[in-house]
Amino acid sequence: MSELPVLIVGDVHGDLERLFTALKPYPPQEWRTIFLGDLVDGGPFGVGALRYARDRPNSTVLLGNHEVAMLRALRDPESIGGWLSVGGELHDLEELRKDPTLQAWLLDRPALLMLDDGTIVEHSDNDGYWELAGSGDPKVVNATIRELLAEPGREAELWAALSPRSIFKRPGRLQRWLERTGAERVVHGHTPHSAAKPEVYGGGRAINFDGGLSRFGRPRYQRLAPVQASVGPLGVQGRGSLN
Repeated sequence: MSELPVLIVGDVHGDLERLFTALKPYPPQEWRTIFLGDLVDGGPFGVGALRYARDRPNSTVLLGNHEVAMLRALRDPESIGGWLSVGGELHDLEELRKDPTLQAWLLDRPALLMLDDGTIVEHSDNDGYWELAGSGDPKVVNATIRELLAEPGREAELWAALSPRSIFKRPGRLQRWLERTGAERVVHGHTPHSAAKPEVYGGGRAINFDGGLSRFGRPRYQRLAPVQASVGPLGVQGRGSLN
C-alpha cells in the first residue's frame, strides 16, 4: 500500500453522495487513500461514510474531533444535546449503537500518521496532540489517545484538545509542531478554507484539505465548494506539492 500514490480526503461531514463524486476519478486499487476524520455530523450519512471509508481498499481513516463527540454521545446520554448542537444525527447514533464491530474499529483509529516523505497527516490544525501525549511521536500519540478512549468519560478531554482551529497560522506554532514531530510538512482538515483547491500555507509546510465537501451545515462554509478543494492527490516531490 505504501508504494501507491497518496490520495487525501478532507472532512466529509455526512455527505456520502459528494464523497462518491469526489472519489470517482481515483480507483481504490490505484491509490492509498487517507481520510482525515470528521466523516460524521452535519449531514445525514455519517455512519454510512464511516463504513464506506473503512471498507475502501488501501485506506486509512484518522480520528477527527467529531468522531470523538459521537463516541461521547454513545456512552453518555447527558452529552447528546451538546453533540446534536454540533451537527450530530440521532439516526446515526442509533446505527453506531447497533454495530459493536464499527464501534471497536472507531475506537482503534489512529490520530497521527507519518508518511515516508516526512509528511505528518492529522485531522486538526493544532498541536493539542502534544498536550495529550507530551510527545509528537505518532506512535506515542496514537497509543495515548487509544488509552483515553478506552476509558469512558475521557472523550471531553480529546474534544477540547482537538477542536481549536487555525493554530498553525499563529506565529511559530507550525514550526514548533514540525520540530516536535520531526516532520517536513503537515496535512490536515478541520478548519474550513475558501480556496478552489487544498489551501497551501506556511511556506508550503502546511496543506488544508477541509474545503467544504459537505452540502450540509452551510453557515459553517458559506458556499458549496468544488470537491477538488477537499479531495486530491498528495505529491511527494516537494514541500506543499499537490501533484
